[in-house]
Amino acid sequence: MSVKECHQFRVTRNSDLEMSNIEIEDVASALQGELHSRRFGTATKLEVGKDCPSELTEFLLERFNLTEDELFRLDGPVNLQRLMALIDMVERPDLRFPKCSPGMPRALEEGEDIFSAVEREDQLLLHPFESFVPIIDWVRQAAKDPTILSIKQTLYRTNESSELVEALSEAARNGKEVTVVIELRARFDEEENINFANTLQEAGAVVVYGVMGYKTHAKMLLFVRRVGNKLKRYSHLGTGNYHRKNSLLYTDYSLLTANKIVCADVHKVFQQITGMGKKIHPKALIHSPFNLRKSLLKMINAEKHAAEEGRPSRILAKMNALTDPVVIKALYEASCAGVKIDLIIRGICCLRPGIPGISKNIKVVSIIGRFLEHSRAYYFLNDPNKVYCSSADWMERNLSNRIEVSFPILKKKLANRIIKEMEMYLEDEAQSWELNLDGFYYEQLSNADESIGVQMTLQKSLGQI
Repeated sequence: MSVKECHQFRVTRNSDLEMSNIEIEDVASALQGELHSRRFGTATKLEVGKDCPSELTEFLLERFNLTEDELFRLDGPVNLQRLMALIDMVERPDLRFPKCSPGMPRALEEGEDIFSAVEREDQLLLHPFESFVPIIDWVRQAAKDPTILSIKQTLYRTNESSELVEALSEAARNGKEVTVVIELRARFDEEENINFANTLQEAGAVVVYGVMGYKTHAKMLLFVRRVGNKLKRYSHLGTGNYHRKNSLLYTDYSLLTANKIVCADVHKVFQQITGMGKKIHPKALIHSPFNLRKSLLKMINAEKHAAEEGRPSRILAKMNALTDPVVIKALYEASCAGVKIDLIIRGICCLRPGIPGISKNIKVVSIIGRFLEHSRAYYFLNDPNKVYCSSADWMERNLSNRIEVSFPILKKKLANRIIKEMEMYLEDEAQSWELNLDGFYYEQLSNADESIGVQMTLQKSLGQI
């Protein structure tokens, strides 16, 4: 045969793994048996170059059992991700971002006793501007510390050669009670997570696969330590995954705390996940699928009532996506009452701002820059705690079908810091896109110099350039 023409195409397939929630005794084995089928999932989309002949396009549609509605003609590469390889093929430092190193708070520097630092006061980190290393070092310290009795952690995604898995394995071998909740169904990380589970089990750790039907998406780490004749708890709560590489690319908050109420709540949530216990009633944490949506609606309505009574009101929230119709309706009602609502939404937003009589008091912006905006933080002026960070976006799946936690920032200094940083995102004019009432995003061009955008500003103030 002789080649007459060459055309590019790409098929996107359904990547969901078919697993019944009923009568699966060994989740890991069942999932591993399904992994091979992902390559042969049902086709959902066909992309071709704009010059691809109609007869070839029709042939491909027929072969993949697709219609014209699932066909997309692209003027350019059908797989932009492949262009990432170009970065390492050319020596053009002028086209690269300036090198930077995450900052390190003095209290958490290498060699410092992190337990003592956290006991003195809560520590708040904003990655990647501040280092993720203290969390890894904390587990390493705990693995060697004879006063540490137990470690509990959730793992949703982690990097390929995880230092955390190594540290947890070492802790288990050192005789500590180590319990790890691994979410095997973290999409595209299933096989890696199965391998991590095997490694931990071989070291003597107890591995739990969460609750069937609910992905464990909460980011929690809990230490129990003997201090004198008493037991003391310490906890890390985060908005992002325990993933070293992601911590250099994604913005996320980390809270390190020894607060008794918060740590007791984390302990209760772990008991519920690992023991299939009855419904719990945390004092500080809010968790889904039980009461996160209900609590959000209560806080939104509190701002609405404040506005109706002529009192100051404000909602400021940052997240990846906003799609939950019940929450969106409540935000519309709050806007109608006069509540000023500012939303920083990186991805999908099903709320339409600026509609007269419905959402004229709502502003939605998206920041697109060097780092992927992944942190979730909420501010409600009239809530007693005012500021919360969370693993959850305001989406149906997060509020109804996942185990998530939202944790208050109880130290006023840290809460004010988060509010200030979210305000910086709203003021950004270099990397900001604003959602209009027509459903389109418009770039804010009043100042296009990225060197003074919010990400660079945070990098200069918190990191090391």
